Amino acid sequence: MPDLIHHSVLLTEAVDALAITGERKNGIYLDGTFGRGGHSSLILEGLGEGGRLLAFDKDPQAIAVAGRISDSRFEIVHESFADLDVVLDARGIEKIDGILLDLGISSPQVEDADRGFSFRLDGPLDMRMDPTRGISAAQWLASESEEKIAEVIREYGEERFAVQVAKAIVNGRSVTPITGTKQLADIVAKAVKTREKGKDPATRTFQAVRIYVNKELEDLEVGLAKAWERLALHGRMAVISFHSVEDRIVKRFFADMATVRQPDRRLPIRAAELPRADMKLLGKAKPSPAEVGVNPRARSAMLRVVERISFSGGVST
Repeated sequence: MPDLIHHSVLLTEAVDALAITGERKNGIYLDGTFGRGGHSSLILEGLGEGGRLLAFDKDPQAIAVAGRISDSRFEIVHESFADLDVVLDARGIEKIDGILLDLGISSPQVEDADRGFSFRLDGPLDMRMDPTRGISAAQWLASESEEKIAEVIREYGEERFAVQVAKAIVNGRSVTPITGTKQLADIVAKAVKTREKGKDPATRTFQAVRIYVNKELEDLEVGLAKAWERLALHGRMAVISFHSVEDRIVKRFFADMATVRQPDRRLPIRAAELPRADMKLLGKAKPSPAEVGVNPRARSAMLRVVERISFSGGVST
């Protein structure tokens, strides 16, 4: 297994946002995307002796890295964070004090040609976070309709040449199976007529196929809702996204949960009885120029943080 370096984006900002202080040091926290353990390690540093951290990841390589952590307060789970309710129920955990989600893909995954995530490195066209489950990108592209491929590339990759790319893929596979990353990148490059300066023509298509094959947006929507259901009073959620598609999902979910439906103004309701939001928006942050200089992949990252302040519109305590 390649032991490649991964720089956790917004490392201190995201962990600080969880506010692991005072009594909260002995709380229960989730790292929904362990990756190579940067955020988990820093969370563990802040936990007290009675604290607990459950980390999730679908990638077997990430699970292997997590196995090197020798800390009784830590547990790694080989599942998607979308299944956090099942995992918590199995451990008798009702509420959590904080959860951190670092979405997207890690540097070791991109830089390992055998994983098939990179259009710059030639390798098998796999793209699965967990190569032991589901179908690969090659299998999906070999059997899916041209219309569906175009829809995925347009919706998940925001590629304006999605129709042309899908047509090129279907034409290409009719000649020879598309099984390699370089092969797909070359097909896309011929279909994408123009691209932003410094961006490879295959960027958006690879992003879209990866997101679809791994059900990343579905997991995100389900995981956000389940995490919110389990968040204790004054518990916090910190989510780092890397592209506009997933950030819109996070932003919309947070906004919906922070919105209060006001009652009819004609009703005789006292101010103290007015409903209030369950969620408080604590703000957002982007990487500093210094961090982007060290890790260019951080440039598109966005951190959003919220706190539970009540339950079902009730008064907080």
